[in-house]
Amino acid sequence: MLRIAIQTKGRLNEESVELLKEAGITVNEDKRKFLAKSADFPIEVLFLRDDDIPQTVAMGAADIGIVGYNEVKERGFDVEILKKLSFGACRISLAVPKNVDYNSLSYFNGKRIATSYPNILKEFFKEKGINGEIHTIAGSVEIAPAAGLADAIFDIVSSGSTLVSNGLKEVEKVLYSEAVLIGNRGLSADKKALVEKLLFRFESVQMGRGKKYILMNLPDSAVDEAIGILPALRSPTIMPLAQKGWCSMHSVVNENELWDKIDKLKEIGAEGILILNVEKIVA
Repeated sequence: MLRIAIQTKGRLNEESVELLKEAGITVNEDKRKFLAKSADFPIEVLFLRDDDIPQTVAMGAADIGIVGYNEVKERGFDVEILKKLSFGACRISLAVPKNVDYNSLSYFNGKRIATSYPNILKEFFKEKGINGEIHTIAGSVEIAPAAGLADAIFDIVSSGSTLVSNGLKEVEKVLYSEAVLIGNRGLSADKKALVEKLLFRFESVQMGRGKKYILMNLPDSAVDEAIGILPALRSPTIMPLAQKGWCSMHSVVNENELWDKIDKLKEIGAEGILILNVEKIVA
């Protein structure tokens, strides 16, 4: 049986649970405690603080884990990044008070910078030749300048609204992060086989996200043009209709391209266009 560590609460918890659910792995959250087993897959879910997950996986107390890449980078434990999961996107940036006249990284020489990510910042400053005073703060980093504790901060930024509300502006984007699936490097052959099955499910879920299944009736004479308009996993499915000279074409389209594709298909004579949701794509 596999053990996966996920965040007990916070920005990655809901999306991690939803990914597991879409992959056919349900956890009864009403009765959720520190450790919960799934009845759908040989896996148990360990709920932890996000900053504890890299160490827990590295030590083998959990076989795999879902955590932000920023925590993997900051903690520095020897784990394998198995897959980027395409959610929980953020960046870790340097920010200064909005009234500061900021021109370059040299501003941070001799300045006090508050952060919960001292190791990432230390590495960045070393690479750039900056001599700043790094102060580690575990709580609300963004209030440090207003409280007189620091001249600047180095912290997670998603929308930037928290910086604005605290009178700060983002000046340097240092690290881009997203949720990743990490693994212990010493997994047994049996556990590696289970991880491969899990990765296959995750990939099927990811491939289906943002996709729509499109079906339409089309004159036979327009098939070549339609193939040029529509993408496909290999090639569109084309089936003859009872009405001579017409066919039915099926394909998969990125949702953000859907309406542009429909307009072009209608121009070449497509009719009866039907759009369906795609849950998963098994390649």
